[in-house]
Amino acid sequence: MSVSVKTSKASEKMQLARRSFLAYSSGLGLSATVLPGVLWAKMQDDDVTKITKEMLHDAEKTAGLEFTDQERELMVEGLNKRLKNYEKMREVHLDNSVVPAIQFNPVPPGMTFEKKQRAASRTAELTGRPIKASKPGKAKRPSDIEDLSFWTITNLAGLIKSRKVSSLELTNMYLSQLKKYDSKLQCVITLTEELARRQAKRADKEIAAGRYRGPLHGIPWGVKDLLAVKGHKTTWGAMPYKDQVIDMDATVVRRLEEAGAVLVGKLTLGALAWGDVWFAGKTRNPWNTEKGSSGSSAGPAAATSAGLVGFAIGSETHGSIVSPCTVCGVTGLRPTFGRVSRYGAMALSWTMDKIGPICRSVEDCALVFNAIYGPDGKDSTVVDLPFNWDAGRGIKDLKIGYIKSAFEQERDDKESKANDEATLEVLRGLGLDLIPIELPDYPVDAIAFILSVEAAAAFDELTRSGRDDLLVRQIKNAWPNRFREARLVPAVEYIQANRLRTLVIKAMHELMSDIDVYVAPSWVGNNLLLTNLTGHPAVVLPNGFNKKQEPTSITFNGKLYGESEVLAVAKAYQDATGFHLKHPVL
Repeated sequence: MSVSVKTSKASEKMQLARRSFLAYSSGLGLSATVLPGVLWAKMQDDDVTKITKEMLHDAEKTAGLEFTDQERELMVEGLNKRLKNYEKMREVHLDNSVVPAIQFNPVPPGMTFEKKQRAASRTAELTGRPIKASKPGKAKRPSDIEDLSFWTITNLAGLIKSRKVSSLELTNMYLSQLKKYDSKLQCVITLTEELARRQAKRADKEIAAGRYRGPLHGIPWGVKDLLAVKGHKTTWGAMPYKDQVIDMDATVVRRLEEAGAVLVGKLTLGALAWGDVWFAGKTRNPWNTEKGSSGSSAGPAAATSAGLVGFAIGSETHGSIVSPCTVCGVTGLRPTFGRVSRYGAMALSWTMDKIGPICRSVEDCALVFNAIYGPDGKDSTVVDLPFNWDAGRGIKDLKIGYIKSAFEQERDDKESKANDEATLEVLRGLGLDLIPIELPDYPVDAIAFILSVEAAAAFDELTRSGRDDLLVRQIKNAWPNRFREARLVPAVEYIQANRLRTLVIKAMHELMSDIDVYVAPSWVGNNLLLTNLTGHPAVVLPNGFNKKQEPTSITFNGKLYGESEVLAVAKAYQDATGFHLKHPVL
């Protein structure tokens, strides 16, 4: 007993020291290299109650500055007053849902957009959003309903609309698949069985009465567990929040319900949207269960790939749709920043978070996106612009580029490089004259800390309380350490990084003024980070397999709010190849 008491007191002292240190670091703008030094030792001294000149002398080195003793004397009083202001600020609870009074806008001055919603011959009934979707084939009901596991939304919708298969049958099948294979994949956090069956029965009743809502009506789907669903846990994949219930429906969840979709489960994400490790394990790759499914949209990608849901919703801040879609061999759309409301979703980076569909085909992504995009009056970053999707649109009038240096760059992964080069040949075979381009030459890696700083602010209380120790991953490249490091980034450098970001946005606008879409290797160079910082949309889809029969991918990027065009080019490539029609065998 005495040992545990001593340990508890020691732990309390360390947490007190941590809180004190974080307060000082906020005032000083320190970097992580201070931690093992003099300041950390001083923060553990109960007698230290204020910032001293000696502390400043140590801190300024980490900011790349050098002050005189007289300058330090002038600074001390103001910094100590600032500490008191921080204490007053922290008396007000800031929930993760509270957004900063600073808003990111990816649109450079002078950029214009199409604002007219075009008419359509085949509409998404009752949605008020006309699109030209592919006409479903006259498919027959298979003898074994599990054969529908890997069907696309377009084909499943044809069966459901014609009542050859009921939504309830399809829902029960997917629920059974989720239960059967989750032990192998660890892709489910919460099954929403009662809700799913209720929604499926309603869909069947409405369709029987002639009230067909559109291609998502009666289609079972899964959601990344950072979006709130009323009456169910929203865990964010993290141990400190494993019992959290947010008593509301996220806008995306509500809109999909309005489209008639059936929610069958809340799917895994790497803890607080990083990687594929969550509080109960590691989400596995259906193509090779010895490997993870990447992240952070680990569960949505794995479940879609394995045929456990009709489609899923993921999110991306820096690769969280592109990466798991790549390794799981599925198709994902990362929309333009400000296209889809994040209301009811966990905030990680207010200027970089984006929500999008993960599906089995490009057109499936278009159908889901059509249901979820647009303003909701709750997320002020969302724009009101149309999505003019036409599945039969030709692409020869579009100017399509490719990042020349990225395709030519030598890589250890020879098979992925060969698949990427083959992608260009397929596009040329479609009659496209590809234009070689290069991305703006800015050090985007140097400003990647924008994400970490915003994430540290979003989870300030978690770090300050010491509950970040509950997160499963406690390594250098994981959130607990990144949150602590980011606390020590000077506010001036955060602003400067965003000013540099403005230059990148302007440079991308100039580049995209000459092309409509460009193709890039998914993981080569700075394209993934750069376009997440600038807010440009991307479609990622399979472009082959390696010798181990694991999928590889290619990425198409479009103009801001140019989802129609980038999806059209991606669809043309997908229709010409068919890699998306191959599925893993569990």
